[in-house]
Amino acid sequence: MPPLVARSWACSLACVALLGCLVSAPCSAMVLGHYAGHVGHLGHPLSKRSFFDIQCKGVYDKSIFARLDRICEDCYNLFREPQLHSLCRSDCYSTVYFKGCLEALLLKEEEAKFDLMIESLSGGLQ
Repeated sequence: MPPLVARSWACSLACVALLGCLVSAPCSAMVLGHYAGHVGHLGHPLSKRSFFDIQCKGVYDKSIFARLDRICEDCYNLFREPQLHSLCRSDCYSTVYFKGCLEALLLKEEEAKFDLMIESLSGGLQ
């Protein structure tokens, strides 16, 4: 995806997310970090197999994996684009889609923290 298109997409995501967060509770729960007992997309528990399916080659940490997956799931729930959840998770959360979801969910200021989480899961292969 060309950088200009990705930037435009991320900006659109951020604008829609801002409006969505003003009227919905799930975003506020997301921003406050309520991730305990997380079950993955479509109600399936996050497994070690799904960790490897998205090309993660680092340390499997279920809590970090669940936290990053929740960002992608909330982004999917916000936009309801069928492929968004898998695009956000692909390459062990290291795509522009994940970054766009951070912006859309108003989590950009925590990007450095998420980068460290991704580095741990990916084995430093971002």
